[in-house]
Amino acid sequence: MEAWALLLVAALAGLWPSLPGPGYVAARKDHCNKTVDVYEDVGTPEVTPENFGKPLTCTYRFRSLRGARRDGILRIRFKKFKVGTLVNASTCLGGYMQIIDGNAKSDLSNRKEPGEFCGESEQPQTFISETSFVRLLFHTDNFTDQTYLSFDSRAEEQFEVYLRYGQHPELYPNRRGQVLPGTYCERVFQDCKLQTCYVQSPAYPGVYPRHLHCRYQLNTRLPFIKLYIENEEFNIDGHRCENIMTCPMRPISSGSQNCPYDYIRIYDGKNETAPVIGTFCGMGKFPYSIIGTGEDLFVEFVTSPAGPLLNTGFHFNVGNWPGHVEPVGERTGTCSWRLSSKTLSKAGDSEGIFLSVAHWYPPHTSCTYLIQGEPNQIVRLYFPSFRINRIESPIEPWPGDCGESLTLYDASWPDDSRIIKTFCDTFSRALEKHDFVSTGNALFIRFESKTGSYSGSSLYYWAHYDFFNNTRFGDPVPGTPCDETFLSWRSRSGVLRSPLNTLIFKQGATTSAPERTSTATGALIMAARAQAVQEAADPFLAAALPPKDIRCTYRFVTDKRLFARIILNIHSLSFKTAAYNTATCGECWSDRVDKLLAWEPQLNSTGPLEPPTNSSGGAVCLCKNNAYGAVMGGIGPLRMVSQGEELALQLLVDGGGAVSSYFKHNSPLFEAEYRFIHGPLCGPTLHRAADEGDFLFPHLEALAFAEPPRDIHCIWELQVHRDRDLWLHFEKVKFPSRNCSDGKVEVFLPGKVQPFLTVCGDNETALRTLPMLSSKELTPLKPEHEPSVTIHFTAFSTPARTAFKIAWTELHHLPRTPEGTLMTSKLQQPKEAVVVANKAEAVGASSRPSSAAAAAL
Repeated sequence: MEAWALLLVAALAGLWPSLPGPGYVAARKDHCNKTVDVYEDVGTPEVTPENFGKPLTCTYRFRSLRGARRDGILRIRFKKFKVGTLVNASTCLGGYMQIIDGNAKSDLSNRKEPGEFCGESEQPQTFISETSFVRLLFHTDNFTDQTYLSFDSRAEEQFEVYLRYGQHPELYPNRRGQVLPGTYCERVFQDCKLQTCYVQSPAYPGVYPRHLHCRYQLNTRLPFIKLYIENEEFNIDGHRCENIMTCPMRPISSGSQNCPYDYIRIYDGKNETAPVIGTFCGMGKFPYSIIGTGEDLFVEFVTSPAGPLLNTGFHFNVGNWPGHVEPVGERTGTCSWRLSSKTLSKAGDSEGIFLSVAHWYPPHTSCTYLIQGEPNQIVRLYFPSFRINRIESPIEPWPGDCGESLTLYDASWPDDSRIIKTFCDTFSRALEKHDFVSTGNALFIRFESKTGSYSGSSLYYWAHYDFFNNTRFGDPVPGTPCDETFLSWRSRSGVLRSPLNTLIFKQGATTSAPERTSTATGALIMAARAQAVQEAADPFLAAALPPKDIRCTYRFVTDKRLFARIILNIHSLSFKTAAYNTATCGECWSDRVDKLLAWEPQLNSTGPLEPPTNSSGGAVCLCKNNAYGAVMGGIGPLRMVSQGEELALQLLVDGGGAVSSYFKHNSPLFEAEYRFIHGPLCGPTLHRAADEGDFLFPHLEALAFAEPPRDIHCIWELQVHRDRDLWLHFEKVKFPSRNCSDGKVEVFLPGKVQPFLTVCGDNETALRTLPMLSSKELTPLKPEHEPSVTIHFTAFSTPARTAFKIAWTELHHLPRTPEGTLMTSKLQQPKEAVVVANKAEAVGASSRPSSAAAAAL
C-alpha cells in the first residue's frame, strides 16, 4: 500500500507520466526481451506500477551481421548503467548484467561463464565484441527508478577497429594470435616480431568481460622475448566503482597480495609451471617492459566473477631484445656461465663476448661468469661499452647503496681478498676499454642484485675476454711484467724468446691488486666509494703521460762452484718499424728504436739492473739495421760468452708503436738459447799473461768433490803480453775414442768465428807440429782488451775419460831493420862477448817446433 501511495503522489505532482492509451503495452514490450537493431537506442522499461519493486529480467539480442563483408563486431556503448551492488568484488547483490559474446555456432564464446557486471556507471562505457553474436541479460531483484540500463550499438568490420588490429591488418591475419578451439580467450602467438603480435584483453579497447581465465602462449625465434608494455595504458581492476572519492584509483601494483581479484600474471616459460615473473593490476601507464630469459612467455589474465563496468584491460607488443649474443661456453644457471679457452678455440674464435643481464631476474639474484684458461694462460677482460644507470624496473625497492653491483675477482671463485674491481649502480664510474688482467689462469665475475628487475640490469655492459699465453722460460721476477731470471742450479741450458704474452706490449692493463680485504658489506661499499673518487682524475692523468717503453730483462746467474761461464746464442731478430718513427737504427745505443741489449753486469753491483749506454765492457746493442742485424740476416747467430757468473739481456720496445707492431702478433721479436758451462773439472777460466804456464784437464782439485758430468764444455782464456808471440804445446793427450763427440779441442784467435785449430781423437797427431802464434794474430779487436787465445773443450759423452795438459811459452821479438833483418849494433865488443851473444840467441832452439817457426822471428 505504501508503494502505491508513493506512485499516486508522484502522478498527482506531475512527476509520473499519464497512463498511456491502448498502445502502451506494445511499447513497453519493446524495451525488454527484444532483438535490437544496430544504431538503435535501447533502455530498460519504464517503471510502472506493474513492475516497480519487482524482479525484472530483460534479454537483448542483436540482429545478425551476416550480410557484412567480413565477420563483423559490435560496438555497444553503455550510456548509463546501475544495477545491484558489488560485494567482495566477487558477487553482485540485488542485480547484475551479463554480456554473452558468441554462441554455440561461433568459433569462440564466453556463454558458459559470462560473469556479471553490477554497480553504477554514469559515464559512457564501451564494449567491443569479439564476435558478431552478442546477447545482453539484465536482471534486478527490485526494479525501481534507481535501476536502469541505457545503451546503443553499431556494427563495424573487424579491421576497422584500429586500436585492436593496428595498421595493415590484412598483412598480419594472426596478429592477435590463434584462438584455441573451444575457448574464448586462449591464444597462441608464434614467431613474434615487433608489431606482428598484439596481446590484448578480450573486447579491447573496450571494457573486458567478467569471469575470465585467459591464457596466452607467446613465442619468439630468438631470446630474449620481450613484452613491450612500457608507457602503454594499463587498466586491470584500476577502479572498483566510478566515484573516485569512495573508490580511489588503484595505482599499478604487483604481487598476489595486492591483486586479489583481476590481474595479469606472467610466467617465464611455456606454461603455468614456469617461474612467475610477476602479478600485476591497477591503472596507469605501465612503467617498464618485461623481458624473459628465453624464447617463450606464458601470460595468464584472470578476472573475478563479478565486477564494475569500468576497466578496459591491456595491450602490448611482443618481440625480442635485440643484439642478443649467446656466450661460447657452458651454461651453469639461468644467468651463469663457465667460459673456457678450450671452448673458445673449438669455436674458432680468438675473443669471447658476454653481455649484461638483459632479462628479468628476481631479487637477491647472483649471476656468475667463470672465465677459465689453460694452466699457462692469463685472462684479460675489458668492456667496449659500459653504462651505469639507475635501477629503473626493480621488483623490490632497496634504500641503500649498491642495490646492484658487478665484482671482478682475480681467482676462480669469489675470493673477497682478491677483488680487482667492484662497480655499484649508485656511485661507480664505468670503465670502457680498460684492461683487467688476471695473475693466474682464471677470472671470476659476479653480478648481484638486491632489488631484482623486470627488464635487465642497471649495469649495462658489453664484455670481451681473451686468453694470453703466459709461459715463462725462466723464473718470473715479482713486481715486473716480463722480467725473468735463469739460475744454473735450476736448469743448465734452455731457450728463450720475446714474451709469448703479447699483452705486455699493450700498456695500461690493470693487474689484480686487491681493492680490499674486508668482507663486510659496509667496508666494501666504503672502499668502492673511495676508489671511485680516486679514479675520477685517472683518465686525465693517463692521457697527459707519454706511453711507457716496454723493458723485459733476462738475467742469467750461476755459481762458480757449479759453472763459471754462460754462453748466450741469439739466433733471430725481427723488429718492426712503426709508421711514425723516422729513426733508422744508425746508432743503436742512442736511437729511439726497438732494440736488444746484452751485457755483463758489474760484480757486486747493488740496486736495479741498469743497462749500459755504450759498448764498453763488451756490451752489445742489436737493432734492425745495424751490423749485428746483418749477422742475424744469415751469416750466423750472435754468441756472447760471459767472463764471470752473470749475464744480462734486455728487450727494449718503444712504447709509442708497441701496440700496433706487436700486440697479438705471435712472431717472436728475438729467439735465443743459453747454456751454463765450465764446471769444476775445467778449473780456472782465466790465465793471466805470463812468460810460461800450463794447466791440466781434468782439474785435479775438483776430482775429489765434483761428480763426473755426462757432458762438458770448458772455455779457457790465455792472456798474452803485448808484442809477444805464443807457442802452445799439448802433452799427455788422451781421447776416449776417435769420435769427435767424445772429446774435441778448439783454439780460437781474437775476432775469429772459425777455430784456428780443431783436434779430436781422429787427428791427435796434429798437436805434434803446432805453428807459432804471432803477436799480430793475437791482436784484439778492441784496443782496451788484452791479446789472448781462447781454447774450447767439448765432450758430449764420457768427458771424464779425456785428459790432456796444455803448456805455453811467450816469445820476445828481437829488433829488426826496416828490411826485416836482425838489427846489429856498431859497438865493438870482445870476441868472448860475441860468442855469449850467439849462444843466447840460440837458447831454446832445441825445443822450437820447426826451423820455419824460428825463421819467423
